Amino acid sequence: MTDVYLRRLKAGDAAALLDLRRRNRAFFEPFEPIRAERDFTPAGMRDLLDQDELHWERGSGYGFGIFRRDADKLVGRVNLSNVVRGAWESCTVGYYMDEAEGGRGLMTEALGQAVDFAFGEAGLHRVQAAVMPRNLASIRVIEKNGFKYEGLAEYYLKIYGVWEHHRIYSLTREHLVRST
Repeated sequence: MTDVYLRRLKAGDAAALLDLRRRNRAFFEPFEPIRAERDFTPAGMRDLLDQDELHWERGSGYGFGIFRRDADKLVGRVNLSNVVRGAWESCTVGYYMDEAEGGRGLMTEALGQAVDFAFGEAGLHRVQAAVMPRNLASIRVIEKNGFKYEGLAEYYLKIYGVWEHHRIYSLTREHLVRST
């Protein structure tokens, strides 16, 4: 039995997602782009969930809520984004988890389930992750799921107002063996 499960978020999840984002705002800020104040409002959450729905319909992204099984509680998100078909058949992955739930292996488990979806139902060949070198917890999650380090991308993403270097990792169908 697993400790978490993933599911597509729906309009009824907006309040729980808003609560998660608000409670963890300071914790998430050093690892994300600067967010508009609207992103922390009910309307902002509805917009986010509407965008998720469009991506699902187009097959261009797959966003999931991460739920703790024992409490049926939303504790994070994992997103398979930037899906490109054709010769690439790949996506990027991003994720976050409630600070209070950290250190229990829940994010590692959730990422593994997202990867299973990517290579299963979504039919992708490659999942790529970009992680700031200082984000050691996220690097552990990626490595525990079998992602291979490919190199450093300098000034890769603008995080909290600063262009940050990122370590690039990938997992392909050929490298599906993951350890926990």
